[in-house]
Amino acid sequence: MRHARPPAAHRAPRTGRSGAGLLTENPVVTNLVRFPAASVAPSGDLIEADVAREAASSLLDDLSATGLDDAGGIVLMPLSATPFKRAYEVEEAAAGDPDDAVVWDVIKAQAAASVRPTITFHLFLLVATLIAGIAVLTDSSILVVGAMVVGPEFSTVAAICTGIVLGKPRLVAGGLKLLVFGFAAVITVTALIAAGGALLGWFDAADLTRARPQTGFIYRPDRWSLMVALLAGIAGVLALSSDKANALVGVFISVTTVPAAANLALGLALWATDEIKGSLAQLGVNIVGMIVAGTLTLLVQRFAWVHVDRASQRLFRTSRSSTSPR
Repeated sequence: MRHARPPAAHRAPRTGRSGAGLLTENPVVTNLVRFPAASVAPSGDLIEADVAREAASSLLDDLSATGLDDAGGIVLMPLSATPFKRAYEVEEAAAGDPDDAVVWDVIKAQAAASVRPTITFHLFLLVATLIAGIAVLTDSSILVVGAMVVGPEFSTVAAICTGIVLGKPRLVAGGLKLLVFGFAAVITVTALIAAGGALLGWFDAADLTRARPQTGFIYRPDRWSLMVALLAGIAGVLALSSDKANALVGVFISVTTVPAAANLALGLALWATDEIKGSLAQLGVNIVGMIVAGTLTLLVQRFAWVHVDRASQRLFRTSRSSTSPR
């Protein structure tokens, strides 16, 4: 269940039907409340309703078709729990399962936010790359994991996938630009810092090129690197689209984009050509693999998810009513 809260304005709708009319007596809607003339700017009614997550995308499309997105506003608010009988009835009336539902308006909003070149994004990416650089020099797998978790790049990768699937070239271009310039900037800064550290005698090229059993994989891409990138792309997109953010931690510590960028920066600073070439290859394999897998996952969710869900329910012969708390 998700809470749709659209403040409706009194303007002629494009379809001739009001937003309130779409919600009234709709089997996937409950707890419908209307506050006449409660909205001041824009002027109009304030309407609140609980809507089954499975039906949210189609209902939002219908509301937008009335002109509500131009004349008024639509706000989505997630609900953590709905322990009442009518909520279970609403979920039963909606096709599919709430855990599998994708609210495409939310995905688009997340994608748009993830391609903005914010200071926060660049700082997180820089900090993650610096941590990974220390991990490389100390051959610390724990620090590699920490750098992976801090890195913010996956949301931008997911935004590129979203732009491809939804036909939004600005999202694709914005995401690619942010990744290219973001990584180029942090690699440059990290390389300069590393060069300074080398001049101070903190480390030298031997510390980078020596045998590193815990972190050597960072600049040695192989078929398993590609497989992990593909699987991470699938898992990450599923986590974002189904609102399962806790699964993203596993995605972050699966791919070596940030560690590869750090290894590349150190290779540039100390001019270790094998490290440079291997790190570039690892970085490319991870980003391309995640984009390909994430895009394919979103394509399945957009065009075949309903059929997959129906097949799954037929296979296991289960109903949500039998597993509800009531």
